[in-house]
Amino acid sequence: MNPATVTLKPGKDQSLRRLHPWVFSGAIGRLQGEVVEGEVVAVQAASGELLGVGHYAPGSIAVRMLAFGPDAQLPDAAFWEEKIRNAYQLRQGLGLTGQGNTNVYRLAHAEGDGLPGLIIDVYGDVAVVQAHSAGMYKARPLIAQALQTVIPGLRAIYDKSSETVPAKAAPDARNGYLLGESTGAEHIVQENGHPFAVDWETGQKTGFFIDQRDNRSLLARYAPGRRVLNTFCYTGGFSSYALMAGAELVHSVDSSKKAIELTNRNAELTGHAGRHEAYAQDVFTFLKDRHNHYDLIVLDPPAFAKHLSARHNALMGYKRLNAAGIRQIAPGGLLFTFSCSQVVSMELFEGAVLAAAIEAGRPARILHRLTQPADHPVSLFHPEGEYLKGLVLAVE
Repeated sequence: MNPATVTLKPGKDQSLRRLHPWVFSGAIGRLQGEVVEGEVVAVQAASGELLGVGHYAPGSIAVRMLAFGPDAQLPDAAFWEEKIRNAYQLRQGLGLTGQGNTNVYRLAHAEGDGLPGLIIDVYGDVAVVQAHSAGMYKARPLIAQALQTVIPGLRAIYDKSSETVPAKAAPDARNGYLLGESTGAEHIVQENGHPFAVDWETGQKTGFFIDQRDNRSLLARYAPGRRVLNTFCYTGGFSSYALMAGAELVHSVDSSKKAIELTNRNAELTGHAGRHEAYAQDVFTFLKDRHNHYDLIVLDPPAFAKHLSARHNALMGYKRLNAAGIRQIAPGGLLFTFSCSQVVSMELFEGAVLAAAIEAGRPARILHRLTQPADHPVSLFHPEGEYLKGLVLAVE
């Protein structure tokens, strides 16, 4: 069966020739054939030259490309197996598979692995799949089949797509196991020898913020003997690293009571819970009366902007948050501050932090610029994939 065809307007094919994986709706000249959201379409230049194939969705990003060039074929079982195998082999080369002290990693990072709209995280012998597009949602059976072929010993595959796929595209979507079933037991994983309880069934994202692994390790270098505050802590990743590194005390803050419960559980797993306290409270409220209480503060908020239209307000939010942290940190303290807003570049984020330091009236020096780890790769042709930005500041 021939797919529907998307024909681009004259001159709108250059981004695809540079292998950028998105076709924006404004670049489309006409759509030939009947197509529903999530189906594969052929994309061609105004001249009729085939540029590749991809998943179609009505909206700003109309096509997410799966394959490029005049020889591009419709994705079949062999296509998915090759993509998953390539991603797995990269993680093998990074030393993330088959390790006793780390058994949690990202296997597929959307555009970074040539799989736009697909996230796969591995927790021990369980893979958690999260589709962010209707096309990837519909491909789940073939993706699950490829996972079983590529990863030896995979016990279960959990699908968490219902939280990310538009209801109109998949009205019957619900979370559940594509392979295996729940054991009913607590899920404990290891990251650099640090134990964490992970709830991939009801937790945020796929259950754990894997993208901060390298930055947590960096924090552990600075934590010994320091008084640490971890804000927007979620499951307490930074808190656990600080405790095991020998921090004098660690306080964790998150507005979610469930997140605080998970943080307390993970603090218990370190064996050093006696030096830890957690607070289910608004971060800004908590910071108001904590002057000089801490000499290492982590500011790791959720994304303040998911679209360009919200970028200005997001920058104001980052300025306000960082000003509060800089005001309250003890002299000589270290501030680990992050943005996971894709539409906020490192330059813009750094500018917001600079404005915060000026407003707080305290000198600060940049010690590190931080980003996401290697199992969250960024395609050279899709720089938008570099979403995590961070700074480590020494505050006088």
